[in-house]
Amino acid sequence: MFTKLLIANRGEIACRVAATARRLGIRTVAVYADADAHSAHVQACDEAIHLGPSPARDSYLRGDLILAAARSTGAQAIHPGYGFLSENADFAIACAQAGVTFVGPPAYALAAMGDKAAAKRLMTDAGVPLVPGYHGPDQDLASLQAHADAIGYPLLIKATAGGGGKGMRVVECAADFAAHLASCQREAQASFGNAQVLLERYLPAPRHIEVQIFADQHGHAVHLFERDCSVQRRHQKVLEEAPAPGMSPLLRERMGQAALTAALSVGYVGAGTVEFIAEQDVARTGRFYFMEMNTRLQVEHPVTEAITGLDLVEWQLRVAQGQTLPLRQDQITSQGHAIEARVCAENPRLGFLPSTGTLHGLREPQASHFEPSALRIDSGVRQGDAISPYYDAMIAKVIAHGKDRPEALQRLDQALQGLQIAGVHTNIDLIRRVLHTPAFQQGRIDTHLIEQHQAALMAPASAEAEALAVAALMAHHQTLTTTCTTARMDDPWQQADGWRLHGSARQHWQIQPVAAGPTDTVAPIWSVTLHRQPGQRLRLDLHRPGQPVWSAELDHQPASSPSPHQHTLHLRVGDTAESTIAVGVWPQPQAPNHRFDVFTPQGQVTLAILDPLQRQPTHTRGDGTLRAPMPGRVVAIDVPAGQPVTAGQRLIVTEAMKMEHPLCAPCDGILSAWLCQVGEQVAEGQELLRVTPHPTA
Repeated sequence: MFTKLLIANRGEIACRVAATARRLGIRTVAVYADADAHSAHVQACDEAIHLGPSPARDSYLRGDLILAAARSTGAQAIHPGYGFLSENADFAIACAQAGVTFVGPPAYALAAMGDKAAAKRLMTDAGVPLVPGYHGPDQDLASLQAHADAIGYPLLIKATAGGGGKGMRVVECAADFAAHLASCQREAQASFGNAQVLLERYLPAPRHIEVQIFADQHGHAVHLFERDCSVQRRHQKVLEEAPAPGMSPLLRERMGQAALTAALSVGYVGAGTVEFIAEQDVARTGRFYFMEMNTRLQVEHPVTEAITGLDLVEWQLRVAQGQTLPLRQDQITSQGHAIEARVCAENPRLGFLPSTGTLHGLREPQASHFEPSALRIDSGVRQGDAISPYYDAMIAKVIAHGKDRPEALQRLDQALQGLQIAGVHTNIDLIRRVLHTPAFQQGRIDTHLIEQHQAALMAPASAEAEALAVAALMAHHQTLTTTCTTARMDDPWQQADGWRLHGSARQHWQIQPVAAGPTDTVAPIWSVTLHRQPGQRLRLDLHRPGQPVWSAELDHQPASSPSPHQHTLHLRVGDTAESTIAVGVWPQPQAPNHRFDVFTPQGQVTLAILDPLQRQPTHTRGDGTLRAPMPGRVVAIDVPAGQPVTAGQRLIVTEAMKMEHPLCAPCDGILSAWLCQVGEQVAEGQELLRVTPHPTA
């Protein structure tokens, strides 16, 4: 076995590979860019080498720098993780020439399967079924348009060197083809250095089912069953599970054999995933089609590890060392059901726009609440880390395992409820809502599930009274105690918190939920009264006009809490019976109006404590300015200055976190001025353009 391994990646996958290497007694070398200098994966390895500036093209995509790091540290092998250089045939060749083992398939297999169009031609020769489409080399716009018209709409444009949902667009009609093609090619060039595309018929309600395969250098190959990855947004996976719901043993065997046929047709070695697209009722029709092969470890590999009990990274290292596969096909078994959620820094209610910022709060679900092996969390961040615009938006993967699908879903929901991430928007509440949709519960899934249930999944978070109660209490306590930094927290005479020696004290303030989406109505303002009685629990009364009074009592004083961000409330609404709930509260540093992220069993809500002496902002329609919602690079400007525009019309495209993000006109009017240009790096909040509204707008 290797004695030193360089991990040419970052984040959770670098931490994941390092964990297996450590168990096997292999020393590890991390590489990092400027933005990752203090990241978790650097701390997880025995050594670390700085590559360069934060953009991936200047660091993690620089194969020459990574090989230089391997030589300088004496690393005998390089594990590429996924993304970046993991499917780059030229890098695999460079590793071989440098005498360093590339932990992945040989370069010829990477080249054969890395070009999606060429791979489909190979699959045709091997007898693997394909979706009708165009996979040829002619990339002229007129030629591609003609092929698209012949295939018919809706149509899928896909980068031939792509993966991870990048460089993909669905085209509904011929008139939209040219614009979608240009966007797809830009994204593909930025992500993979190759703008070539292929065209496929778009199935209206497809399922995305993939098969994990492994092959060694001695001609042995096995499959490790299938995974269903149908729940997606923006062509990127959100939930993955194994086994796929509704699969019969016969269909599972047919799909596994088709995957092995695809891999063996190119002399494959190592870990790979053969991806198929199928109709929703594939269990009845038995029809499935080859889509592509990912020549690397997949993000969702933990669900396969959960049901098989195998360590796929260990298998990768053993195969790369020249060993035979540890097990034969008949020795590989599947136990129970596993499901994985990709927790990302993004705002689902803003079109899944990535969210950047500092994680000022991070709390994982308590392991003691789960059976051993029932819960796994793969993460590459810690509290205090920053989510930057340079890399993928994924923060963590939460994997739950149970004896069957219902138990796995219940455990995943419980784990997500206990996961608290403050400082950025996340998709946790969206995922929990997906888990509770009847269609998902019953296994009736396809790639449009989120889109089909958008109204329910994207509804504004409910401003629960328990969240308001504890946030109001904690915010007030925080505001008062932080004004006296030298106060002894155990001495009531030194605290400006309203304490009274005799009798009770009352304090009053107002609190308001903060809007999370552009279509939110102005949230109601709650009036809060805090009652302090010697020898009794603190009590809060909350009310708004026309609603019953909510009362909440806290088990302990905030200053004496064993966990300063976690609290237990005893809640009563009107004359109802008392209920007990647990909530988490994280103050936002330097936020206006003393804002707090509050986590309840129903989800997350952000709250602001209002200053009665400060004028509150009015809520109006767009004023004609458009600002960057996050840091990024301007890649396209659609309309010249001086032209009329309508509200919602796309005007500009920015690129951040390896994805393109279209931005639209804020109102009807005349585009009076551009304040940025193509290629410019813009900051969050920077004004990009101005629209002079029509008088009636």
